[in-house]
Amino acid sequence: MAAALLASACGAFADVKLPAIFSDHMVLQQGIPLTVWGWADDGEEVTVKLQGQEATTTTRGTKWSVKLKPLTATATPCVLTVAGKTRVQLQDVLVGEVWICSGQSNMEWPLRASFQAEADIAAAANPNIRLFTVPRVKADAPLADIKGSWTACNPGSAPGFSAVGYYFGRDLEKALKVPVGLIHTSWGGSPAEVWMSNDVLAGNPAYKRDILDGYTAALERAKEAKAKFDADAAKLAAQGKKPAGRPPGGPGWKPSELYNAMIAPLIPFGIRGAIWYQGESNAGRAHEYRTLYADMITNWRRDWGVGDFTFLGVQLAPFTKILPEPADSNWAELREAQWLATQKLPNVGMAVITDVGDEADIHPRKKGPVGARLVLAARAIAYQEKIVSSGPIYKSLKVDGARALLSFDHIGSGLEARGGELKGFAVCGDDKKFVWAKAEILPDNTIAVSSPAVAKPVAVRFGWANFPVVNLWNKDGLPASPFRTDDFPMITAPKPAAK
Repeated sequence: MAAALLASACGAFADVKLPAIFSDHMVLQQGIPLTVWGWADDGEEVTVKLQGQEATTTTRGTKWSVKLKPLTATATPCVLTVAGKTRVQLQDVLVGEVWICSGQSNMEWPLRASFQAEADIAAAANPNIRLFTVPRVKADAPLADIKGSWTACNPGSAPGFSAVGYYFGRDLEKALKVPVGLIHTSWGGSPAEVWMSNDVLAGNPAYKRDILDGYTAALERAKEAKAKFDADAAKLAAQGKKPAGRPPGGPGWKPSELYNAMIAPLIPFGIRGAIWYQGESNAGRAHEYRTLYADMITNWRRDWGVGDFTFLGVQLAPFTKILPEPADSNWAELREAQWLATQKLPNVGMAVITDVGDEADIHPRKKGPVGARLVLAARAIAYQEKIVSSGPIYKSLKVDGARALLSFDHIGSGLEARGGELKGFAVCGDDKKFVWAKAEILPDNTIAVSSPAVAKPVAVRFGWANFPVVNLWNKDGLPASPFRTDDFPMITAPKPAAK
């Protein structure tokens, strides 16, 4: 399929052709210069018309491209005309805000399988929200096109669409009162490196060694295991027997294969930003994710060529068994890596969802709060609204005798403990052994943390667990992000090389 898509986009053309991302019912991004591109016969003159604009170019080597001046948002349907030897007219085109919705299974999770979705599906009809789902395809090299088309949001199209994407789009359209286009491109179980281009991975020595060369080595091991299994199976067959067990599997995800097939064909379609729900598959390599995640964002921004567009991640939800005592956690380390990207790069936000986890299910069903918090981040970062868009974020630690005093950013109208005394705080002394601590909100919106077992605090952790049990919020209704004040060695850090 992938090869066919590439071939169809690069062969001879009897008709002028547009990529699938340009179709009836689409939304075009307002306020930025827009690229419209496609294919035709070499030397063919192509003219694009939209909203009184007209741009003409000559096809070079079957590819043509024009730039349109920034458009103004409108919910009044218009027509995009592309004329060469033949004419294409795209109907019911709106102008507004366009967002990519990407990641792994929690982004892919459909609305119909989400918490109490029946009423939301019944009310999903909104002609100002448009949906596009990129088919799940893998490719060894960047594809020129995909299959798919835009559709209006309604009770027929919404149930199978990304629940997080739907709730984000619904709340964003309500807040901005302009059309919203959502491009859903995700695949359950995918690690971040499959959403990055090969040149970016190859250009980083650590990624080349650990990811690219690691995959090559895994592929060779898989081939050898398969060959051995087949040889053993042949010997058993000669004895009238069958092998025990199944044939060995492949090496797993190939780096860049989803970038090639599910991101590259969308570029340079005009967008405002991206929402991203991923990280579960990288939790065992959280230390690497501290750079990998930010580098993926930079990779997309470089290739889209529209500047530092807004990128909003969803912090991992609580998952797995609740532990009785403080402990190290690779999921906590991954959450920290997600937060670090908001500090390293401009226009990066994070939605905290510590209140919607499920001990027994990696796919928490409550997606409405996820979309709502992403919209708050979008309004603050992409649209520069002066609103409270985040829960409390750790700022600094000061030791006062036996107490550790914590200060926070994003306190909004003030800090509060929901449902009783504060939970989820742990403290340690010089021995680095964390114990549960008493935490109290002080009148100045700092928090005092202490334990009889720790005479002189050295570090504090909050919600540092696969499944954090926490209840610190701001009075504006947003939960605090888990954090640690220390920089003790991470359990996902690379092990020192043997001497």
